[in-house]
Amino acid sequence: MTRRVTLVVNPSSGKGRAQELLPQVAGRLRDGGLDLTIQLSRDYAEARSLIDTAAAGGGVVAVMGGDGMMHLGLNAVAEQYASGDETVALAMIPAGTGNDLCRGLGLPSKDAIGATQLIVSGRPSLVDLMEVAGRRIGTVLATGFDAMVNRRANALAYPKGSMRYPIATLAELRVFSPLRYQLVIDGEPRNLDAMLVAVANTSCYGGGIQISPDADPRDGRLDLTIIHPVGRFRLLRLLPKLYTGDFVTDPCVERLQATEVQVDGPGLVAFGDGELLGATPLTARVAPSALPVFTP
Repeated sequence: MTRRVTLVVNPSSGKGRAQELLPQVAGRLRDGGLDLTIQLSRDYAEARSLIDTAAAGGGVVAVMGGDGMMHLGLNAVAEQYASGDETVALAMIPAGTGNDLCRGLGLPSKDAIGATQLIVSGRPSLVDLMEVAGRRIGTVLATGFDAMVNRRANALAYPKGSMRYPIATLAELRVFSPLRYQLVIDGEPRNLDAMLVAVANTSCYGGGIQISPDADPRDGRLDLTIIHPVGRFRLLRLLPKLYTGDFVTDPCVERLQATEVQVDGPGLVAFGDGELLGATPLTARVAPSALPVFTP
């Protein structure tokens, strides 16, 4: 039986890189004997509609673009899989600037053709997701300094792409002070001040920041990273180590695991997969083996 693939593409992803790569991607899929349908989205709302429709029809839903497209894809496919449809599976073809979910699941985050080949020759496997505020998250829930940086980066008109984040980080660093958290970690309450509390399903966010380098999206657990209060200059020195994961050895860093985390605190705003989720209180729960997806 020929495998059916619906490819939903954001042509503007990666400053038009998705549009440039589309002929090669489509050719590789068709040469692999797959029954391919291509859908082009003009905006986020249309992408959501196209992806939801594709998932409802079962088969392989391939999304090509950046992290926003991947977030839409994992939500639609996980919803369809939860309804009992075991034919549906997500395939991710990175063509954006961040590609954190691809990176966190071990896919070639800069190699769209290599990711395409996984659809031709591979099989989907199940990975965990995180459920927050009625949505599913593949990467990280950000609620502190990281969330403030995300919000500031989204407000920047220039530059586009991943360069927004270093600029937003330096701007936020000038005005940021520790935040008050009220946490409940697997039923245990805990109040603390922190620079950030990140709840992770996979290892990275923000274009490659290794906020939870040991996170495993198949272990049925969420990984918490807490950065306790430090001065601005010390935090500035830590920032380069966030991209390698080496920051975790610093005494200000605490790491935990849990299956459910409640987060609240004055003025806290949450982002998941780079998307605004809203103000706290929020509860993050692990959803084990919730997403069938093509990975190496």
